[in-house]
Amino acid sequence: MARQRYLTRRVTLSLGAAVAGAVVTGGVGAANAEPDAPNTRYRGYSDHDRTRPYAKYMADRTAPEPAPISAAYAGPPTPAADIPDFSALRADLAATGSSPIETGYGRTASGQAWVAVRTEMPRVTAAMWDWWFGWHSSESARYKLWHPDAHLYAAIAADRTAAPLPDRERYVGNISYVDEYIGPKLQQLAIAFQDPIAHGFDVPEGQTVVFGRVGSSVAPLDVGWLAHQVRPITGGCEMRSRFSLNMWSLRIPDLARAADAVGRGPSVDPRDIAADLDAARDLLLHCGQEMNHLARFLPELYREFR
Repeated sequence: MARQRYLTRRVTLSLGAAVAGAVVTGGVGAANAEPDAPNTRYRGYSDHDRTRPYAKYMADRTAPEPAPISAAYAGPPTPAADIPDFSALRADLAATGSSPIETGYGRTASGQAWVAVRTEMPRVTAAMWDWWFGWHSSESARYKLWHPDAHLYAAIAADRTAAPLPDRERYVGNISYVDEYIGPKLQQLAIAFQDPIAHGFDVPEGQTVVFGRVGSSVAPLDVGWLAHQVRPITGGCEMRSRFSLNMWSLRIPDLARAADAVGRGPSVDPRDIAADLDAARDLLLHCGQEMNHLARFLPELYREFR
């Protein structure tokens, strides 16, 4: 896995506050604009959304999370000594085998927030998830299919949905910009998807690994990593998700995207850059809900719109 230079919490919070303050000062949010106006964040589906060809898959509420997710959410954090180091992520998400803890949340001795979520998905394949990640970010209404309670806005750096490309190439090397609630906090995120094989993951035929750098849509800061491994099991597949947060680094500012994020109504609290145990616990629940919800109809969506 490529080596990264990470910033300290103090430096990150100071920089985040400075950048956020500079961008947000005087900004007028568009969160209360008409739902179908460009660059608008809104809850639920608009009347125009309901005319989309995939409208029959729009649910008013997100389906409840599976029982193992509820149990982990209600339980204590994983002890720091039991959390795999980020440097072992490739081994943790090996093509075969399993890890001692497949669903849990915690904080490492070095301060990283860690989340693991395992979701079983009947009838679903890895190919369906590669298609989904290349398809959903071009329209907010598509993104909301995933978690209608929490997802508010989505855009993509380069819309490749109509390009004659393999599904994986539509999102790898691309950036997804999303506004979503994770627990009670609104997050404005930029997720840069990267080639998992280039980072040392083993991805056999019939499997996939979605690997991304998670950052802020407003400040030029990356805050962590996500990885979703999808492997076949009897009757469908399993997704093994991992999040490692509080791994900060700078990136080249994108002022246009930052201005868009502020225009939607900025959600900038520098304290949110540092994820605590509550944030990790909320992320576990959010991930367990969205993956389970979409998996219920992903096979039909895939067959109809791929």
